[in-house]
Amino acid sequence: MKILLINGPNLNTLGRRDPEIYGSRTLQEIEQATAERASEMQTELRAFQSNHEGAIIDFIQAEGPQADGVIINPGAYTHYSLAIRDALETAAKPVVEVHISNIHGREQFRRRSVIADIALGQISGFGWRGYVLALEALVGFLREKER
Repeated sequence: MKILLINGPNLNTLGRRDPEIYGSRTLQEIEQATAERASEMQTELRAFQSNHEGAIIDFIQAEGPQADGVIINPGAYTHYSLAIRDALETAAKPVVEVHISNIHGREQFRRRSVIADIALGQISGFGWRGYVLALEALVGFLREKER
């Protein structure tokens, strides 16, 4: 099983950016923890981060056909990137949206997701652990579907 882990803009600054909101772990540490859990679940994890919308779309288009599912933290693109939403929808793979902070308890503009309605689910507010929870939920869903 192959899962794509996609992170959008500014997530490369985790560990330095607003640690009271996003915690002190770096994106590399979060990806490593998620990859370790994926390995335990006999699942391949392919991580990608970009600050550029087009690069994220290119990644989805290139890697999506070979993947079984997608975990995505679109960052600020959550709220307005119909292009990323369309790429995910076209890939036609199960998607879990993840956010480190509880986007529904923050500023009004952060509460709307253009990805949510095409996702299996959304995990937010559990810090870096949300990535592992997203992986477990997605792999569990895919394995049940195989039965």
